[in-house]
Amino acid sequence: METELTPRPDPDDLLNALKRQEEQARNGKLKIFFGMCAGVGKTYDMLKAAHIQKSKSVDVVIGIVETHGRKETEALLEGLPEVQRKGVEYKGTSLEEMDLDALLARKPALVLVDELAHTNVPGSRHTKRYQDVLELLDNGIDVYTTLNVQHLESRADTVAQITGTIVR
Repeated sequence: METELTPRPDPDDLLNALKRQEEQARNGKLKIFFGMCAGVGKTYDMLKAAHIQKSKSVDVVIGIVETHGRKETEALLEGLPEVQRKGVEYKGTSLEEMDLDALLARKPALVLVDELAHTNVPGSRHTKRYQDVLELLDNGIDVYTTLNVQHLESRADTVAQITGTIVR
């Protein structure tokens, strides 16, 4: 009786597949709280989700959160540690940005980074906040972030037609 042998997998292919899996496992996970526009509750929901993670003993830290003076959102900051923002001078004005280096040094399990589409102050390491988020993820740190649909370039025209506002 003749049996058909299945071909042996190539050892190099197996090794490369394992390396890819290990690399993916080391990268942080990204969760985006997505909404149509400002004020729909993205940051509020992100903070509520962060409290759930903290209750599970996850090391959660605020990288940057903008409450825009909303009392309900500000109340959810309570109990969540925050990495101090970095002061940056730009054209004679003192501004605050997320301190990426401090976050990387602290290496929490989860960082809250509001407003993914934000443009950083000129002179920052990265032009855009999403690039800061990519660096956090590359360093094995999970990120919760927020994003408005109007900040997706492919949807900008549609949002402008609906709202009458052009977003760049």
